[in-house]
Amino acid sequence: MIAGHLSDADRLAAGLRVLPETAQAFAAAQAAWRFYSNPALSLPVLAEPLIEAAKVGVREMCRDYALMVLDWSLLHYKHHVSKSDRIELANHQDLGYKLLTALAVSDTTGWPLAPVCLELEALDGLHTTRRRKPLAALSALDGLGPVMEHVEKLQLERPLVWIIDREGDSIKHVREWVAAGRNFVVRADDAPRVVCANRTQPLCEAAKQVPLVRTREVSHKGVPVLQYVGETQIIIQRPARTHRVVNGKPQHQNIAGPPITLRLIVSEVRDSKGQVLARWLLLSNLPAEVSAEKIALWYYWRWKIESYHKLLKQAGQHLESWQQDDAEQLSRRLAVVAMAAVLVWQLAHDQRAEAEQMRQVLVRLSGRQMKRGKEQPGFTEPALLAGMGILLPMLHLLETHSPDELKRLACQVLPGTWSLPSEETG
Repeated sequence: MIAGHLSDADRLAAGLRVLPETAQAFAAAQAAWRFYSNPALSLPVLAEPLIEAAKVGVREMCRDYALMVLDWSLLHYKHHVSKSDRIELANHQDLGYKLLTALAVSDTTGWPLAPVCLELEALDGLHTTRRRKPLAALSALDGLGPVMEHVEKLQLERPLVWIIDREGDSIKHVREWVAAGRNFVVRADDAPRVVCANRTQPLCEAAKQVPLVRTREVSHKGVPVLQYVGETQIIIQRPARTHRVVNGKPQHQNIAGPPITLRLIVSEVRDSKGQVLARWLLLSNLPAEVSAEKIALWYYWRWKIESYHKLLKQAGQHLESWQQDDAEQLSRRLAVVAMAAVLVWQLAHDQRAEAEQMRQVLVRLSGRQMKRGKEQPGFTEPALLAGMGILLPMLHLLETHSPDELKRLACQVLPGTWSLPSEETG
């Protein structure tokens, strides 16, 4: 099943890729359909190989911390009317599911290791690798607490650092994470007011007072750029304000809480002319021995989860074209595809000479053009997938047909595509 997803898919043919074995393609498709529809197959069981891969990866590739990136992705199935458990996403015409992923990432290289928790929100609840049966769906941020608690119980052998994009900028939840002793890096909005230098002011104004120092060269949209970093200390005293919808009506509530002191890390990405291309205001409670430069780099690595979601959607598996009937079946297939992604990452990270040779072979098989330059690794994950989609069927084919037999068939049926040596043709 995993091998069937070790290839890039087409939007119009996003089903299981069937290897050229003795079984017919239709039979293989039926078997896959029964597999994803099997009610005895639980998500926690499917998640076990992912968790084991994460444990090995953390043990071998993380030094001080294991970075745990959390992010949501909307899965759009507007025209899939057979999926009766879709929920409303952006508007009443935009129907689909909401995917939450917790992705383990190395604190030394930024390499993705494995998704350790997958959750798919549907009309009947939350289909999650944490439980056998769907759970009641909470708000996006309220749902992070149970995920964090679940991942912490996995005992990944390194302290966790939760890295969350701007959706996680909620003072109520930040206070909860501080009280629970969780380390985090959260991208903040500009507007909320904080106390900095004994003065209450918007966060963006406090950020302007932070001197920035050039730290490293990074890549922005494939172009080498420079990263500048600085930090200061802030205090958040304001009450939290909740936003809930009850019976279709919005409800708001102010919740007071104790003041909390956090580090404000300001990170800017600039081009060679000094123009600011991206700017992040990061809030963290990590201890002082973790430098602001390192925290900014860890947040920069957050884009790995965006690449993973892109691999699931338009750059590899075309998830939004899958034909499974409901979220339960989709979530099982998502777990299998996550295992395929882990295998691709392991090949991408392998430093052995044989792995480098295999990557070159797969890129050649894929037919993809790679960008040149010292910052380019010479491959992309979609290219590795595309190459595997050719290599694996080719290896299966060679078990039943010799190379000479295939050459003769090509010469006889497809003239001009291959030339046999003179002693074979004569």
